[in-house]
Amino acid sequence: MKRIPFTDGWQFREKVNPFAEIGGPGAPYEPVVIPHDASIGRPRDPRGEPAAAYFSGGAYQYRASFPTPADASQVVFEFEGVYRDAMVYINGDFAGQRPNGYAAFTVDAGPLLRPAGETNEILVEARAHRDSRWYTGAGIYRPVWLLTGSDVHIPSGGLRVSTPDVDALGAIVEVAVTVQNASSRVSTVDVEVTVESPSGDRIAGGIARVTTRPGARAIARQRLYVAEPALWSETAPALHTARVRLVGEGEREGDSIDEADAVFGIRRLQLDPVNGLRVNGEVVKLRGACVHHDNGLLGAATFAGAEERRVRLLKNAGFNAIRSSHNPLSSAMLDACDRLGMFVMDETFDVWTSAKSDFDYSLHFPEWWQRDIESMVTKDVNHPSVILYSIGNEIPETGSPVGGMLGRELAERVRELDPTRFVTNAVNGMLAVIDDVKRMAAERAGSADAGATAEEGAGINTLMAGPGDFMNLIGASPLVTEKTAESFGVLDVAGMNYLDARYESDRELFPNRVIVGTETFPTRIDHNWALVRENAHVIGDFTWTGWDYLGEVGIGRAQYLDAEHPAPSIAAPYPWIAAWCGDLDITGHRRPASYYREIVFGLRAEPYIAVVRPRDDDAVLYAGPWTWSDSISSWSWAGHEGELVTVEVYSDADEVELLLGGLSLGRAPAGPDHRFRAEFAVEYRPGELTAQAWRAGAKAETSTVRSAAGPARLSVTVEQSERSELAFLAVELVDASGTVVTDRAPAVTVDVDGSLALQAFGSADPMPTRPLGSTTQHLFDGRALAIVRTGNGDGTVTVTAPDYEPVTVRL
Repeated sequence: MKRIPFTDGWQFREKVNPFAEIGGPGAPYEPVVIPHDASIGRPRDPRGEPAAAYFSGGAYQYRASFPTPADASQVVFEFEGVYRDAMVYINGDFAGQRPNGYAAFTVDAGPLLRPAGETNEILVEARAHRDSRWYTGAGIYRPVWLLTGSDVHIPSGGLRVSTPDVDALGAIVEVAVTVQNASSRVSTVDVEVTVESPSGDRIAGGIARVTTRPGARAIARQRLYVAEPALWSETAPALHTARVRLVGEGEREGDSIDEADAVFGIRRLQLDPVNGLRVNGEVVKLRGACVHHDNGLLGAATFAGAEERRVRLLKNAGFNAIRSSHNPLSSAMLDACDRLGMFVMDETFDVWTSAKSDFDYSLHFPEWWQRDIESMVTKDVNHPSVILYSIGNEIPETGSPVGGMLGRELAERVRELDPTRFVTNAVNGMLAVIDDVKRMAAERAGSADAGATAEEGAGINTLMAGPGDFMNLIGASPLVTEKTAESFGVLDVAGMNYLDARYESDRELFPNRVIVGTETFPTRIDHNWALVRENAHVIGDFTWTGWDYLGEVGIGRAQYLDAEHPAPSIAAPYPWIAAWCGDLDITGHRRPASYYREIVFGLRAEPYIAVVRPRDDDAVLYAGPWTWSDSISSWSWAGHEGELVTVEVYSDADEVELLLGGLSLGRAPAGPDHRFRAEFAVEYRPGELTAQAWRAGAKAETSTVRSAAGPARLSVTVEQSERSELAFLAVELVDASGTVVTDRAPAVTVDVDGSLALQAFGSADPMPTRPLGSTTQHLFDGRALAIVRTGNGDGTVTVTAPDYEPVTVRL
């Protein structure tokens, strides 16, 4: 079917009770462009939910008009994602629904359309309210497509390409095309398939004749041989294209009833406990990043350019794999992973039948899970980046026989739909036996009432906020071994959340078990990565998280305890907005943990300098399991001259030497035996701080940070590509040499003109004082990010701040 974007011409408002509109005008609609996050621009409520970043829930309506096409008998709307409980109406009549906020779905508009040439209205309602453990956003946050075609056509998702047989000489490319006949007569068509190489050359093709009954579907399956194909991998992500034409009997050459194409990759996947994961015969260890679906300052709105930027920056930071958490990735992000060579573990659900939030998806799971799995597989099947499907995250039911039975049903359904990938489940051992843990805690506390030992409001992260060793102690226990045996047994890969204590013991207990760390503490990457390297059956590690996210506020923050705040807490108070546990912050800037991880992975030889922010009090630091040190790579600390500051140097070298102004401050051991870090107490004075690596007694790599000096100025660096509808403008305060002035936070204003629109503006500050929708924001650590929607024309962006010269750039 012809597939065109349906993203312009929409209007939006908060949902209004229709009875309230009797006798007067209703709430006005305002124009919006899809994708659109209905929540991100709303005021936050200090009394709201920390999990949702203090954003309030709501119900929303979107409407748009479209003419009935005169040349198409089939009209279908395709929604890539509406959060959530979407209800769709055509000309006032119910047309379809989808409870899951992350599942792509289609709505057949044909039966409800007015005569050809007349105007129709589509109305979409969505709602979000206390239904998740993170910031979800709301509304039509992913793209919408309008599909039109004839009665005989290829339906949405009707072209699937797989490569079941690949070796050094050639590959079998299997192209399965679904032909749908919506007419009242038998139809016969020829299905013409052409396979093109990455350079666009025709390298294979074939024709199959297909006859379909009225109102039925048929699949035309062709096995095509491609000699010496370019294989897809993380280092050489070669992409092919399959093009399909439906040609009817008696059609002139060149004419077609319908067309479709799909981009795919040719690659071979193998999995076993002796070699681990192999791609095209080569062993691969997954250097993984868990990511949520939100895009920081953009909220939940899914723009292709922003998704590609995330993938590119994550790969530049040393990752080669992404785990979607805890819902299927967008098509745009999968496209980017295909192009850039990033492996994907796509995940279905955060809940099955056991609720984690008041009104979460457990209310709909029993009725909808099969259709949701089908939606995910249909979306993923042609993407070579997808190598693993995850059927859930930290599902409490995994510790029970009924949960094992349900997991088997999910896993087998995935395999029925796509037998070419592997199936996992992100199991948290402690959560799987949480009722037993509560009972044991009650007994330990001497309480006769086990239910009274857990706070009524305690969530799973509260229970996990203690030392990681405690979680491992529970997870490695015989109790977890027994209770998770069936749930792990239904999987191809045992996904383990915070269960690194099982990696080596399970090699003996379950010799055929292949393991992946589906979620791990960032502070344990040196320990975990050693286990991954040394154990063939452990295929990778996915840190929580690769990219920081909105909601679950402050779980990774450094907490300073004093008389006013004597005890740590899992959630941070308002105005916190971010989790603050990502290697990259919500603007995409790399934090110190990211460089540490790159060194642990063996991808960076140069040492890295991080300086702990100096404080003016005697508070005691509490670092939770997701907390990195409260540090940045800066040597600009005006007002702290003469004070001792802590300098961390990350390195895989034997030793590192620290020099200030060329004078040595001493050496300290580093490398794997010292957790890849050395620490120095340094009396702060402005200048140049250098880390010198020493290997086998000889000087090796160096890195340097400098104090910002002299007059400062605003700097704007534009990141824009032809593929993206967005331009990203990095706003920095720098000195004459380009050193970022991290110890000033002026208020900066962004103005746009022409055809441009300011989509978002803000900083990585995890506790901002200004609304995200404001055109004026304070810099954080000397930086901010403006995101501009470029449209179809040109315009200018002007950045101003008091006491600094304005900067204007043209896009």
